[in-house]
Amino acid sequence: METTDLLQTQSKILREDILSMITSAGSGHPGGSLSAIDIITTLYFKVLRHRPTDPEWSDRDRFILSKGHAAPALYAALARTGYFPIEELITLRQLGARLQGHPEKGRLPGIEASTGSLGQGLSIGAGMALAGRLDQKNYRVYVLMGDGEVNEGQVWEAALFAAHYKIDSLTAILDCNRQQLDGWTKEIMNIDPIAEKWRSFGWHLIEIDGHDFNAILSAFSEAQTAGKPTLILAHTTKGKGVSFMENNLEFHGMAPTPEQFQTAMAELHA
Repeated sequence: METTDLLQTQSKILREDILSMITSAGSGHPGGSLSAIDIITTLYFKVLRHRPTDPEWSDRDRFILSKGHAAPALYAALARTGYFPIEELITLRQLGARLQGHPEKGRLPGIEASTGSLGQGLSIGAGMALAGRLDQKNYRVYVLMGDGEVNEGQVWEAALFAAHYKIDSLTAILDCNRQQLDGWTKEIMNIDPIAEKWRSFGWHLIEIDGHDFNAILSAFSEAQTAGKPTLILAHTTKGKGVSFMENNLEFHGMAPTPEQFQTAMAELHA
């Protein structure tokens, strides 16, 4: 089976995990988790150098989920690659559980940074990447942001910093699903022309379909030889994979009902 077929199969499993977790919890963020899962699947099952049995391996690549509300997508990938038991996924958002609504470093293996306060992940990632250079390490750092998140000024401070210091081991991915908590991104605070903005800040820019595994793989490969920090502008669909969730703002932060869950699972199995 080809790599892209394997990734497609794995991403479907992770979509099922996301829906199961959020439905069981009765709360969570399905829309942004589903839009990002093809990117996260590619990272954890193909791109990242990591050791689930040794989460603190010093030469590991680092992944930071800056849009921390999409934690179910990260938890699913971590469980399916062996960081913790798959059975623990069902404890999402339970009192005292390790799988909190946003990732918390130190609580769960594989979490590189506590995130959820939007706009901070790129700063953390740039610092990690620069530290790697100073320590003469060759690990890479990947940061996944949401398009609504780049309303935050700190993102652009970090972008200036990374370009100024030519931190070429840093790759940011913008999950551009065109929606955020309160509506369409273009109506709340239009970020366009977003590609030109990142280029003007000195970044290498790659624009892709964020659900095309060949394109995702190619982008990550290109980023490794760009010679400067890279922004992968990934055009995605919020709620991707579940017809009634796709581009449906209600499912930014609303769990499906048990009936909706059954409908969604039937679609994924079709």
